[in-house]
Amino acid sequence: MKKSITVILVLILALSLSFARGQVEEKNEEKVLTLYCYDTFSSEWGSGPTLIPLFEEKTGIKVNVVSTGDAIQMLNQAITEADRCPADVVMGISDDSASAAYKSGLFASYDSPELKNVSDDLVFDSEKRLLPFDYGAFAFVYDTQSNIPEPKSLEDLKDPIYKNKVILIDPRTSSVGLGLLLWTIEVYGEDGYLDWWKAVGENALTIADGWSTAYGLFTEGEAPIVLSYTTSPVYHAMWEKSTRYKALIFSEGHAKTIESIGILKNSKHKKEAEAFVDFILSDGQVETAVANSMYPANNTVTLPEEYKYAPVPEKLLSIDEETIAEKLDKWTEDWTKAMVK
Repeated sequence: MKKSITVILVLILALSLSFARGQVEEKNEEKVLTLYCYDTFSSEWGSGPTLIPLFEEKTGIKVNVVSTGDAIQMLNQAITEADRCPADVVMGISDDSASAAYKSGLFASYDSPELKNVSDDLVFDSEKRLLPFDYGAFAFVYDTQSNIPEPKSLEDLKDPIYKNKVILIDPRTSSVGLGLLLWTIEVYGEDGYLDWWKAVGENALTIADGWSTAYGLFTEGEAPIVLSYTTSPVYHAMWEKSTRYKALIFSEGHAKTIESIGILKNSKHKKEAEAFVDFILSDGQVETAVANSMYPANNTVTLPEEYKYAPVPEKLLSIDEETIAEKLDKWTEDWTKAMVK
């Protein structure tokens, strides 16, 4: 009898320990946030390696960072995974790609208290599924040590003098490439943008699949002109103490882009996800803007003096969200037919 009682007590104790262990594991799991981001954020030169430890130390919430390639690849992966997507937060969706994010139905609304410091013209989603954390203007960046003349406009890039001197980016796989596609549509219209792409495509050294690849080729000296942002020279001025690279301001104007962060509806860690979004929109602003070569969405932060090398174009262009949603698939399809051989 005593032996039976002992066995029962041991079983009860084992079950209790197992239950307690399960509770601890469940509690710990609730403190782990999964973040989908593009490569720029997670790379060694991005803001992720600095910001993630700061957030973890401040909140006690661990972050599992999943780098998924370029911004468009990141969003496409989340959409493909749909309800199976393990991410709690997706960071880096541009306003140009917002329609696909809305259509997916993956994102939850979140009215962050930090939006009080963000200009209304940057809050492009009235339902606040996607919240802006930085913005910029697309531009071509020029190596001032090259021996070719400095182009003054998109039209100049058609000149044969730039043969093999320009690096473009694919709009199907990159938000930066998509930005150029929309920029050319804004300038040349639906009837003329493909003529520009065909002409400049003949001059292109390559059409890279993403910004990281393109900019890497540029800094390695493979070509003296690359598609990027007006803010790209800030990085070189800050970390390399160099003003060698110059953002070109074109007479036609420049397309604006806004990057956003969103919480997935299926997230099991909503409070932790909201804390991360609030952090990115406040403490993480300067670090993210500098690393991404963008301007911060939060208008209360003080930027480093090197931002004087990041000119803000007087003429900023944009296509309304509804038009992009309606026509983007056709524009991309037409681009593919014209440019992919």
